Amino acid sequence: MHIDTATRQRWMRALSWSNAETLNALMQALKLAPEYTLIRAPETGLMQIQARMGGTGNRFFAGDTTLTRAVVRLNSGTLGYSYLLGRNKQHAERCAVVDALLQELAHFQTLMETLIAPLEAEREAQIAARRAEVNASRVDFFTLVRGDNE
Repeated sequence: MHIDTATRQRWMRALSWSNAETLNALMQALKLAPEYTLIRAPETGLMQIQARMGGTGNRFFAGDTTLTRAVVRLNSGTLGYSYLLGRNKQHAERCAVVDALLQELAHFQTLMETLIAPLEAEREAQIAARRAEVNASRVDFFTLVRGDNE
């Protein structure tokens, strides 16, 4: 099955931002326990983060972060990959399994509706809650103009 890049980016984004406990609970509820082989066991390392001055200027190194990656092969031969911020190896392995399952036509539609959509909704709720928290402490500054400053 051929999947377009934007669709795969969508589910990889949802998996990478997912909460480990939520993903585990959803997988258990869906009874997802496919047989697979670890091609690259989950491993944690450092990654340098780059930024740009003013968002568009010259690049600079902003610091380091931990990254965990994993690669699995389902018994059908489909490879699944994951790259996650942090050190949760079980979460990286689960994400790789879900990535592989989503590449198979038999699981694609069901998993997009019952696993990826709830993960995206949870992420949107987190963003909305954070936005509300920040906006609650927002201060708008303004200047009064006096008539004799002309």
